[in-house]
Amino acid sequence: MDKRIEKLLPTVQKPARYTGGELNQVMKDKNAVDIRYAFCFPDSYEIGMSHLGIKILYAIANERPDTWCERVFAPWPDMEEKMREQNIPLYALESGDPIRDFDFIGFTLQYELCYTNVLNMLDLAGLPVRAADRKGLAPIVMGGGPCACNPEPIAEFFDLFSLGEGEEVNSEIMDLYAVHKKRGSTKEAFLRDAAGIPGVYVPSLYDISYHEDGTVEAITPKDGAPATVTKRIVRDLDKVYYPKTFVVPFIDVVHDRVTHEIFRGCIRGCRFCQACFLNRPIREKSPEVINEQCKGLIEQTGYDEISLCSLSSSDYTKIEELLNLLLDWTPGEQVNVALPSLRVDNFSDELLQKLKSVRRSGLTFAPEAGTQRMRDVINKNVTEEEMLETANIAFAGGYSAVKLYFMLGLPTETDEDVEGIGLLAKKVVDTYYQNPDKPKGRGVNVGVSASSFVPKPFTPFQWEPQATPEELKHKQQHLKETLPSRKINVSFHDIKTSFLEGVFARGDRRLCAVIEEAWKRGCKFDSWGEFYRFDTWMEVFSDLGLDPAFYANRRREYGEVLPWDHLNYGIPKKYLIRESEKAKRAETTDNCHNKCAGCGANKLNGGHCDV
Repeated sequence: MDKRIEKLLPTVQKPARYTGGELNQVMKDKNAVDIRYAFCFPDSYEIGMSHLGIKILYAIANERPDTWCERVFAPWPDMEEKMREQNIPLYALESGDPIRDFDFIGFTLQYELCYTNVLNMLDLAGLPVRAADRKGLAPIVMGGGPCACNPEPIAEFFDLFSLGEGEEVNSEIMDLYAVHKKRGSTKEAFLRDAAGIPGVYVPSLYDISYHEDGTVEAITPKDGAPATVTKRIVRDLDKVYYPKTFVVPFIDVVHDRVTHEIFRGCIRGCRFCQACFLNRPIREKSPEVINEQCKGLIEQTGYDEISLCSLSSSDYTKIEELLNLLLDWTPGEQVNVALPSLRVDNFSDELLQKLKSVRRSGLTFAPEAGTQRMRDVINKNVTEEEMLETANIAFAGGYSAVKLYFMLGLPTETDEDVEGIGLLAKKVVDTYYQNPDKPKGRGVNVGVSASSFVPKPFTPFQWEPQATPEELKHKQQHLKETLPSRKINVSFHDIKTSFLEGVFARGDRRLCAVIEEAWKRGCKFDSWGEFYRFDTWMEVFSDLGLDPAFYANRRREYGEVLPWDHLNYGIPKKYLIRESEKAKRAETTDNCHNKCAGCGANKLNGGHCDV
């Protein structure tokens, strides 16, 4: 480690964020590898080290004898200030080397409000933030993750994007790079060839034109780039690479445990949920493989908790079989098994009995809307009776804390729908006190979290307007004023944060200039309330002559060219339009286990659905 960094560490918060040296980190001889890869998470160490995707791709890259992949996180402002004062460039944790000298700088893009951090990290590395200004073959700046489904607001800062699941395509990109590096190719030559890899999007190979009203006129490929780029998927989760170990941090992180993915995709088709549509088709991993991999990870890391992650864990078809395998050994090892993302309509007594045998915490469910009409609009397919029956089962099983997640600002929502949130929460409270088997001597704790709905690409609601900040403020106030019980604790997401998220979620390439200018004026860590500078953002939009409401609060027509129309995530637009029309009629679509809805994802890359 640079001696200057060592001198800084005692002067900043949580210095272990910046030292490396953790258990299971990968060290290699940099002179014995051909490719150096800086895997960047554009947020704090504690958040980045909790993310499963970075653990998987870090391990895959380091399986290659010719590659050394190292981790990089956004320095907290106190550390960044010291680094800039001392002229210390952004460095990788394993080697301490400046990442500007690496072959690849890869960013995982999990949230729209991390975009200014991407620019800040590139600048701190000593690199131009715009791709056009970075000459030479290296470094290749690439992006992936859920926000890559509409990368246009940040397209001019990246050389390429990897769409969809990265386990296989990332290695193909590095294979191609190794050939071009040996040849001494230009970056332009590499990018032209990279655009031929399925799942790789090179934004510089597409011209965007606009109508006078600001909508996109056309997206035109050039230099042989494909007209449509289709996301990559992994067909068989049992056979795909999974890490044998995780890097174990020195300090507490957000999710300090073994996380294991049990299946991808979601059978439900909730019309607001981008993750449901981006991650189709549905593919399950077998209980035997999950169990053995979890055993190995616990042995290699020393963690005492396993979290079984998915979009809807209780929809895993072999959940009881999996829990039986895990509970054969986890209690003896004093290892807790956590099962997040439970559905209220398939939470059974049998599942409860399994959960009771491990450490107990509060239960979390997501009704999303307070009235049945609104739940039908969003295709939640959950009834009030099912929710209250689930609460009864949980309370009889010894639980006394329940958190309920809702959204405000959903399409067609009325004040009556908003009031329904409090009324439903009150019925959960009443259910507790009416249950003769409830925990003795304890009161109930019902928490309501109400976030602001943000329309996202590749969902049936991608054409809908986002509720304006004024409308959302009214809805929040109305909910608070109509809460029928003091035993309900309600919390809200910040309206101004959700507004900017909505702007970038469906934005076009003209927003690159906005993001760059906002960063130049000091915007970074925008998802953190103490750093978010909403007024600065609004000043930048005004100065550059762009209206953020055009992106967030405007209804799109079905025939409008959307900024992401040249990217294919496997769900045809005609299916999304059909679901949009059904939402307007408050008609539901059955879940995939009961009946195939014909979304088309099973045809993607020759894949299939495990339903």
